[in-house]
Amino acid sequence: MNSIELEIQNVESKIYIIRGKKVMLDEDLAKLYEIPTMRLNEQVRRNLKRFPSDFMFILSDQELNNLISQFAISSASHGGRRKPPLAFTEQGIAMLSSVLRSDRAIDVNIAIMRAFIRMREVLISHQELESRIIELEQKYDGKFNIVFDALRKLITTDQKPLKKIKGLSD
Repeated sequence: MNSIELEIQNVESKIYIIRGKKVMLDEDLAKLYEIPTMRLNEQVRRNLKRFPSDFMFILSDQELNNLISQFAISSASHGGRRKPPLAFTEQGIAMLSSVLRSDRAIDVNIAIMRAFIRMREVLISHQELESRIIELEQKYDGKFNIVFDALRKLITTDQKPLKKIKGLSD
């Protein structure tokens, strides 16, 4: 495992669900790419045609306030950012590699894509296991309710939930 992969191991904690989409914020991505957030946003602005609304969007004031209160993101009144963050979907993150042309950007994007793939695989395996448990439960007429309840508890406690922004409709 190379240093980039080690550094990206915690990338899941930087993935939020906003507007019903899994996204990463410009500030978190800039840290991974080891460039200032301003530089990342500058390159995006120069290449806006590459970032349609399903690849990237600007957080609303309400979304930003929820981020600040829920996840201790700094606010402008405390010396933090002055503009709402950009939120990048998986496709937008992939597109960043075309506008950030460094070896570091390429390596980071590969690692992030692998993290998204791992998350999808875990979700699929949990869904398959849950449907199998339901099927078995129906087959055995609830004779093993204690076992099924224990299995369900294992499934739900084993998952690391994504940070979902409260108070927003999907």
